[in-house]
Amino acid sequence: MTSRRLANLLPILAVLGSVTALGIGTSFAKQLFPQVGSLGTTALRVGFSALLLLALWRPWRWPLLRADAVAILKYGVALGFMNLLFYMSLRTIPFGVAVAIEFSGPLAVAMMYSRKPIDFLWLALAVMGLGLLLPLGHSVASLDPEGVMYALAAAVCWGAYIVFGKRLSHLHAGHSVALGLTVAALTVVPFGVWHAGSALLDPRILLFGLAVAAISSAIPISLEMMALKRLPQEAFGIMTSMEPAVAALLGLLMLDEHLAAVQWLAIVFIMLAAAGSSWTARRGQPISAPAEVLM
Repeated sequence: MTSRRLANLLPILAVLGSVTALGIGTSFAKQLFPQVGSLGTTALRVGFSALLLLALWRPWRWPLLRADAVAILKYGVALGFMNLLFYMSLRTIPFGVAVAIEFSGPLAVAMMYSRKPIDFLWLALAVMGLGLLLPLGHSVASLDPEGVMYALAAAVCWGAYIVFGKRLSHLHAGHSVALGLTVAALTVVPFGVWHAGSALLDPRILLFGLAVAAISSAIPISLEMMALKRLPQEAFGIMTSMEPAVAALLGLLMLDEHLAAVQWLAIVFIMLAAAGSSWTARRGQPISAPAEVLM
């Protein structure tokens, strides 16, 4: 009985560990901004993540059809710009808020595929949350417009990433993610080299970047793949909807980012929208290769 309970608990702990590791990795990554900027940080994070996953999964072992190669190219470019734009948003808006805004991307995709009236409730919650976050007025919770635009652009890329990822659902997740991250690295590393130059070659920065990549990519993806084998899609989606809250808490603890009450309320609305959308999603829809390779 105890072993059965432990077996049921392990995938839940795996998702919690994945979300937490992602948040910790991003909080550490933001500390690189003064040295190499957001573009250099993205280059280190995505570049090392690609190298780690190439070593872990060795995707060249699997054959790749031409159509799949084209899909991986689109998937990887979307993934690369998703990371780049997200890190650019972190320069001027809090971590938890950026994640909440970015969640509008997968929520929009979920609404596109929805066929149930109750999904309009989740859409309304998402709109309410975004309405409280976006700098539409001059309230205390008003955010930097440039940072918000970068987060919204990252949301669009996250939505595209999910759409392209669904076309690769027939491939092994390690295969598609490793190749996708490689394309993402080829997409964003030139931006980092252009911006940070030789600062990226500092051994201490390289070591820090490697640690960030391990914490925010290799560990979360491994935990997610374990959880996905044991959890239904809707349960996995509901649990990952806690990401904005975890990001906000880690932003407070590690980055000293204090949010206003209205911003916390907005994050709760968006989390409820994400959880509800996952709960009412049509069973049997494929989950794209681990979608938590942002942040």
